Amino acid sequence: MFEALRTTASIIFAVIGAWLAIIYPDRLKLSFAKTATGSSQASGIGQLFTPVVHSTAILCIILMLGVMAPIAKRLDWTQIHITKEALRGTSYGLLITLTLWQLWTVFLTLIPADRVKTTADREDQHAKTIAGYMGKR
Repeated sequence: MFEALRTTASIIFAVIGAWLAIIYPDRLKLSFAKTATGSSQASGIGQLFTPVVHSTAILCIILMLGVMAPIAKRLDWTQIHITKEALRGTSYGLLITLTLWQLWTVFLTLIPADRVKTTADREDQHAKTIAGYMGKR
C-alpha cells in the first residue's frame, strides 16, 4: 500500500512539474536567474507549486519509512519493548494519514486544471460572440 501511495505521489509530482514547465516557462527561467523579479503570475504558479511541495513531502516520508522500517525491525530495543501489533497499528495509522493527505493533494491539482478549462471556455465563448457579430458562423 505504501508503494501505491509512493507511485501516486510521484505521478502528481511529475504531472504538476510538467504543467509548470509548459504554462510558466518564463517564470521558471526567472526563478533560477540571479536577478529574479516578481510577477503577476505568482498566484497561478503558487497553485501549481503547492501540490508539488505536498507530494514531495509525502514522497520523503515514504522513502524514509522504507529505509527506517527494516532497520527498526532488527534493533533489539524494538523487539523487546514494542509489540508487532503496535507497530502494525502505527504503520496503518500513518498509511491512512498519508493517503488522506495525498487525496487532498490530488484535489489541489484539480484547481489549476479548472482554471485552465474556465479560461479556455471563456475565450471560446468570446470568439463565438465576435464571430456572431461579424456574421461568421
